[in-house]
Amino acid sequence: ANPEVAEAQAKVKAGQFTEAIAILEPLQASGAPDVRTALAEAHLKFGDSYFNNQNLPPRQKYRPALFEYRKVLNYDKTNKDATAKIKLIESIYKSMGMPVPQ
Repeated sequence: ANPEVAEAQAKVKAGQFTEAIAILEPLQASGAPDVRTALAEAHLKFGDSYFNNQNLPPRQKYRPALFEYRKVLNYDKTNKDATAKIKLIESIYKSMGMPVPQ
C-alpha cells in the first residue's frame, strides 16, 4: 500500500478534504487504482460535507456538493452514490425552477 494514499485517507477521515486531494492529485500520473479510488472517496466525502451541512443554506451547499460529486465520476464512473446525489441535487434545482449549475 502506498503510504501517501494512507496519509490522504487519514486526512479524509479527519475532514481535511483539500489536503487529502492535494496529496493524491500529483500521484494520479502513476495510474495506480488505489489513487483513483482514494480520490473518488475524497471527493465523495467532500461533497457530503457540503450536502449534509445543516449550517449552510441550500444555495451555499448544493453547488459545491454537485461539483464534488461530479468529480467523483472522473475517477469512478460507476459510483452509484455520487450518481444518485447528482440526480437528487439536479432535481432540487429543477423543482425550484433554477438552472442546474454546470
